[in-house]
Amino acid sequence: METLKSFLPVVLDGMLVTVGLSLGAMVLATALGLLGAWGRLAGNRVAGVVAGAYTIVVRGMPPLVLMLLLYFGGQTAINAAADAMGRTPVQIDPFAAGVLSVGFIFGAYLTETFRGAYLAIPPGEIEAGIAIGLTPLALARLVILPPLMRLALPGYWNIWLTLVKACALVSVIGLRDAVYAALSLGRSAREPFTFMLVVMALYLLYTALSDLTFRLLSRRLARGTRQASV
Repeated sequence: METLKSFLPVVLDGMLVTVGLSLGAMVLATALGLLGAWGRLAGNRVAGVVAGAYTIVVRGMPPLVLMLLLYFGGQTAINAAADAMGRTPVQIDPFAAGVLSVGFIFGAYLTETFRGAYLAIPPGEIEAGIAIGLTPLALARLVILPPLMRLALPGYWNIWLTLVKACALVSVIGLRDAVYAALSLGRSAREPFTFMLVVMALYLLYTALSDLTFRLLSRRLARGTRQASV
């Protein structure tokens, strides 16, 4: 117990890295998901093929395998480019690599989430907005975005919780997150089970706070819907 108390700040620092990683990856995944959904829905053949291939390939591969491919493949490509330009090879920062790889993976899942939410919006609402002369930006902000957020929230919520747990995989590329810290300290103190229990508790606390946040947001969006229907 004394060993755990002395090293607990290191594990907590690792958990802060995990929180930053998950938030950064979710922002990237959201941007890629919106872009991918646009590609699937825009009617452009090239954009549709690219977005479709992105979702099929990424969703069909284990996250850990794809993460390692992106990390080592990206490192190889960057070093090859640096060598071709006569510059010193660059080492990819594990945090940046984690954000990019996790965000890229879950962007494929959010593509289908946003696409399904858009298709669930009654077409008459969009047609009415066009009929009254709304600009594309106003149409998106006033007509499409509010129901899209409400309809996409359950799927977005589920993907966020999955993404948070997937962030634990980034420890394999050397990121000093909570899992990496617990494994290292647990081995040195010969108490791996104790340290992993602490990480499990921290992840449960993080997901519980996330769950509470999404529940509050869901109620707020539902209340706005009820008020609009009255």
